Amino acid sequence: MSDPLVLNAADNVAILTARGIAPAGHKIARRAIAQGAAVVKYGQTIGYATAPIAAGDHVHSHNCAFGAHGRDYRPGSRLAEAEAALARHPREGLTFQGYHRPGGQVGTRNFIALVATVNCSATVIRRAAEELRIEGALAAFPNVDGVVAFAHGSGCGMADSGPGWQALQRVLTGHAGHPNVGAALFVGLGCEVMQIARMKQELGEAARFHGLTIQENGGTRTTIAAIKARVREMLPAVNAVTRAPAPAAALKIGLQCGGSDGFSGVTANPALGVACDMLAAQGTSVVLSETPEIYGAESLLLDRAARPELAEQLLARLRWWEGYTAMNGASLDNNPSPGNKAGGLTTILEKSLGAVAKAGATPLNAVLDYGQAITAPGLSFMDTPGYDPVSATGQIAGGAQLIVFTTGRGSAFGSKPAPTIKLATNDALFAAMRDDMDLNCGDILSGVSIAEKGREIVDLILRTASGEATRSEDLGLGDNEFLPWQIGAVV
Repeated sequence: MSDPLVLNAADNVAILTARGIAPAGHKIARRAIAQGAAVVKYGQTIGYATAPIAAGDHVHSHNCAFGAHGRDYRPGSRLAEAEAALARHPREGLTFQGYHRPGGQVGTRNFIALVATVNCSATVIRRAAEELRIEGALAAFPNVDGVVAFAHGSGCGMADSGPGWQALQRVLTGHAGHPNVGAALFVGLGCEVMQIARMKQELGEAARFHGLTIQENGGTRTTIAAIKARVREMLPAVNAVTRAPAPAAALKIGLQCGGSDGFSGVTANPALGVACDMLAAQGTSVVLSETPEIYGAESLLLDRAARPELAEQLLARLRWWEGYTAMNGASLDNNPSPGNKAGGLTTILEKSLGAVAKAGATPLNAVLDYGQAITAPGLSFMDTPGYDPVSATGQIAGGAQLIVFTTGRGSAFGSKPAPTIKLATNDALFAAMRDDMDLNCGDILSGVSIAEKGREIVDLILRTASGEATRSEDLGLGDNEFLPWQIGAVV
């Protein structure tokens, strides 16, 4: 059996790299741990022993539980270190081939978007997109990646202002105006709260954005025909746009993890963090999200906040989440999921410490609301739920042209109009789900350096941005993963 992996000299647990008294990815005690004493991994407390633990014992949910974590925050205290981490990487030179849009945005894909303003118009946009596919409408337009229908379950029965309305409006306008979208058609019923005119006014570029309603067009069948006719009119202009060189600074990348395991914080997440540092030095925007999954590790972000107000904004969101979960009879320590636990993650503190590793080591330059436009270079944090489809939908609405998704248990996630790159944390997963995984990071355990793997990830990101298809694109994923966060009362 391989020797257990020790991540930090202060740790009193080590990670099994092969099955022993527990599956690979699980923890064993390096020395005796008294009942009530801290269990330490990554040099940080991840929980507390609920019973005496002997050296060599399996450490998991049966003898370790969530408890208080340190809140002696020191915002900005490690900003100089973060700036030094940024300075270690070249400042320019990386490029990709992208679609240049009016206003300076650059796309990695070239879609036509059908955007439902309300659930009442979900069926007509889905039917129109499917009929266009069956009819081969795109056959003569090789530069168009597809017609994608963004349907959802909201848009009415809600207030016409406030956080819920604002979040949905940001999502719908963010997808219609996304750099990976060459033209968009809003489709509504006509009487809903989310009115087309308000969203078109928000977007401003009349040439790219169109709208129609079912009520004005005389019903379902005639509206489907009208949508198809509009799309056929759009196709020549969208197809006329071709790829041209663009700097890596034009990229915005959403960071996700799902189906995490005990290796996530050891292989794929820190390797992605290195890649993010390299790209941040180029001016690329990288966006960490999933607020419930930084809980317990927030100090790692607060310590490198570029400005004091960013630390307060992030803490305010964490306080909101504590109240939100309590109001709904839950708490932030209800995470990890059963699959995470089967993979070796015991508490939310452990999961969060590994998850934050995706963000690398550079300064935190912005804290964003859900779906808010991503504008700052380098690292930003966007407030989202931990549920991957909802979180990624917010990142894409903010302008992310690519999603990079780490997984240890396995994931069949994909997204449109921004493709998803999936990174496996271990060799077994990469072999078992080869059709879904884009890159294996499990070989870090057998000698590949995290720095080398980070460079591999950067290269894959640039190739994907230039048009190389991801595994999820090959499988046709992404049409059903559009899921806006529904905030507030349904009335």
